[in-house]
Amino acid sequence: MRITTRKATSDDLADLLQLVCELAHYEKAPDEVWATLEDYEAGFTNNDFESIVATDENGTIQGAVIYYLTWSTWKGRMLYLEDFIVKQSARQQGIGAILFEDFLKRAKELGCRLVKWQVLDWNEPAIRFYEKAGATIEKEWWNGKIIFEKESNQEL
Repeated sequence: MRITTRKATSDDLADLLQLVCELAHYEKAPDEVWATLEDYEAGFTNNDFESIVATDENGTIQGAVIYYLTWSTWKGRMLYLEDFIVKQSARQQGIGAILFEDFLKRAKELGCRLVKWQVLDWNEPAIRFYEKAGATIEKEWWNGKIIFEKESNQEL
């Protein structure tokens, strides 16, 4: 399979949402995706996130990275990798390595001092992939979050 990468456009948002749903299913949390296509469209229009997509020779999206610029009070400018997805049927073909390399290149273009992401503790293939790329997988930090109900998000 011949793969090319490019920055995502608004025309790719439905495919991105579908990939995110596939990832949620893989992570055993299919009911946790609340974001709608309209949410993706608004976020993309507002520059809340960017994405790089990997397409095959037919132009079909086979994978993507979704990321956004943020700030580390200790390091400075940081790019956060929100989701990194390669379709199940397209794995083990080097697509992930190409996408991750493009993500790191984008971080350097933006003048970031670090990139950061999360990986589930049971996802051994992903952990090995990141470690092979030279990543440090932190095990001492715990995540904290507050999830608002779907309806209450509209009031914020």
